Amino acid sequence: SRRYGDAVRLEIEEQCPESLIQFLQNHFHLKEPDIYRVSSLVNLVRLMPLYDLIDRPKLKYAPFVAHAAAVSFEHIKKNNILLLHPFESFAPISDFIKQAAQDPQVLVIKQTLYRTGFDSMIVEHLIEAANAGKEVTVVIELRAQFDEETNINAANRLQEAGAHVVYGVVGYKTHAKMLMIIRKEGNELKRYVHIGTGNYHQKTTRQYVDYSFLSCDPIIGEDIHSVFMQLTGLSKVGNLSKCLEAPFSIKRAFLEKIQREKVRIRAKMNALDDPEIIQALDDAAKAGVQIDLIIRGICCLKPGPNLRIRSVLGRFLEHSRVYYFENNGEPEIYLSSSDLMTRNLSQRIELAFPIEDPVMRKRIIHEAFDLYWADNSGCFDLQEDGTYQRPIKTDKANSAQENLLSELVLERKEDK
Repeated sequence: SRRYGDAVRLEIEEQCPESLIQFLQNHFHLKEPDIYRVSSLVNLVRLMPLYDLIDRPKLKYAPFVAHAAAVSFEHIKKNNILLLHPFESFAPISDFIKQAAQDPQVLVIKQTLYRTGFDSMIVEHLIEAANAGKEVTVVIELRAQFDEETNINAANRLQEAGAHVVYGVVGYKTHAKMLMIIRKEGNELKRYVHIGTGNYHQKTTRQYVDYSFLSCDPIIGEDIHSVFMQLTGLSKVGNLSKCLEAPFSIKRAFLEKIQREKVRIRAKMNALDDPEIIQALDDAAKAGVQIDLIIRGICCLKPGPNLRIRSVLGRFLEHSRVYYFENNGEPEIYLSSSDLMTRNLSQRIELAFPIEDPVMRKRIIHEAFDLYWADNSGCFDLQEDGTYQRPIKTDKANSAQENLLSELVLERKEDK
């Protein structure tokens, strides 16, 4: 319905004749405050095809082949798996769903889809599973902005194949990224889960920095099962054992953790605008807690003593959400689909899940925080007056994303 909606804003080149601006203003019933005269190009998206049209390799990033981890039921049974995309390929996740679709021991596949993209291989694998007689349940968000048509088409195809398609909870967007596979192994049913910070979208998984976590932890599996039961209307909201869910528990739990903290909080997200979270962080900083925030986009909290905020831009779009609490020497790390925005915390179904393995926690601290605070190439530090400033350049450029490429792609290639 968006294409038939009312106009709310007109962006137009500054040099456009006033008569044309008046015509458009009258035609779309816009007032003067709705007119934005732009001194630069209008609609920068139109520049994107330029990259492929120009054959100038020296002006482009060097291509790379992402490391493809081994992902199978046996691998997950031995150890939880943590992947950082796009430095580590998302293809094993898609292939894992394909394995499940073709495995006669797999009985059930349940998945949320927020953004799918055209020609989604994951949708094809789910259709294959449904055609094979497996119980396939897909929670599709039809209001994922700009992906409405794609998601509707995917929903229709899945239904035609016999999958159970659910459109989430009325009044809430389903933004959680989760997959659950139930497999019969001997005399028991075992749950395997994939939870992530990013979408099941084959294009964005090559462009966005996001974490994937795969596990057969029975407690996490029970939590994911409970959320799916709630989304499909088969149970009421219940307390989860390890995971946190918005709009029910993420905000409350994070507020408690912020107020409890005495030493350090570190977080990485896309945006921060929730007033209560902002107030709690500000109070914690004033009480002496060191707070380091990496926020790519909107930030409604000002930095100050004990409170550093920076945005990092680069070759890939920063999209992962990571929350760290020192917790008196017993650190907690949560990965999440949710930013600390009011809309995420109160108007969406979101998931935050703990990383309990000490080795994985150490890895995340290095990848999500240490490398980004050492960055001096694509970072912008928020000032108390609301402006962003780049740090003073040194002789040696240091890019977090380039370092991750080196560590997760080039070094592993040399090891092989």
